[in-house]
Amino acid sequence: MPRLIIVHNLNKEIKDPPQVGYCDSFSCRLRGLMFRPHLPRNEGLLLVEKRDSRLDTSIHMFFVSFDLAVFWINSEMTVVDKVLAKSWHPAYFSKADAKYTLEIHSDRIGDYQIGDKVEFKDLS
Repeated sequence: MPRLIIVHNLNKEIKDPPQVGYCDSFSCRLRGLMFRPHLPRNEGLLLVEKRDSRLDTSIHMFFVSFDLAVFWINSEMTVVDKVLAKSWHPAYFSKADAKYTLEIHSDRIGDYQIGDKVEFKDLS
């Protein structure tokens, strides 16, 4: 189980920011949210790559039975793209290089906008 972090939006206050698993291992990124029956509104995953890249941060939605709000964040902690990812869709790519891919409940698509600065804090 990955460690839990909170993703704060520094441009606007989010009343209940998501608590997400920090996935920086290959196996965690590979598994992602596949095969889960649902995703609670306050949970998700932050997929972490070693460098900013469009290709490395691409995702697929095979074996994910629910839609997701997906945000790509670069190493400068800026949201560079976002999409409402549909279940079973073959692939999504960021329009700009990113280091982090935040996958959260689809209802949270408005929590972050392109250009927003974010901060990760360990859940203590």
